[in-house]
Amino acid sequence: MFGKEFEQVEIIDHHLKGTIFYLVSGHGGPDPGAMGKIADNILCEDEYAYDITLRFGRELIRHGAKVYFIVRDPHDGIRNEPYLRSSNDEVCYPNKPTPLNQVQRLKQRVDAINVLFKSEKTSGYKRCIELHVDARSTKENIDLFFYYNPGNKEGERLAMTMRNAIDRKYQQKQPGRGYSGDVSTRSLYMLRNTLPTAVFIELGNINHYRDQQRLIIENNREALARWLCEGVIADHQKTN
Repeated sequence: MFGKEFEQVEIIDHHLKGTIFYLVSGHGGPDPGAMGKIADNILCEDEYAYDITLRFGRELIRHGAKVYFIVRDPHDGIRNEPYLRSSNDEVCYPNKPTPLNQVQRLKQRVDAINVLFKSEKTSGYKRCIELHVDARSTKENIDLFFYYNPGNKEGERLAMTMRNAIDRKYQQKQPGRGYSGDVSTRSLYMLRNTLPTAVFIELGNINHYRDQQRLIIENNREALARWLCEGVIADHQKTN
């Protein structure tokens, strides 16, 4: 999954022991999602969301979690280059071709998650987290923001805790920068239909220069993954 350079995963602690995560990177297969551009380089949402999802999942594993990657690319592991080559070979767990039709694609992913959820006999902390990249005006700089399903208190708490973790990290790393990412409800198909509590994250605006730096710089992708993991650990600790 992670590629040669990252295939060895060291367990550093057991903060997430007994937890299960179902990670979904947005779009993929025949649908690249949002697209941006830097000079002659095309940025595709599905490639950057996938790379950050792999890094995020690997970090969760380092803390003792069990992780299912619902979108999977048989050839691309974690990549360090700034401009990630676009491909259309992503499949749905365990190895199903990705439909072009959006509703069919979302249903396929929901079904995969729900089958896995039911197959896990243990109760406990199980969460679905989906990562996307937004597309807006080239003038609109945005911070990470979060959605949860209306009425889902666990989803609201997870989204808020992850949001606050990102805020704290920016205060530490870039004092005075400020952070405007918010948490809100949205009745999205994936949020409504997955059996585990789900949170949907937008990582930035693929068309804005500063947001693009969040995506193309490898250290920034890695930092995002670690900061999101810190938020998950903080949320899990609230359940103990």
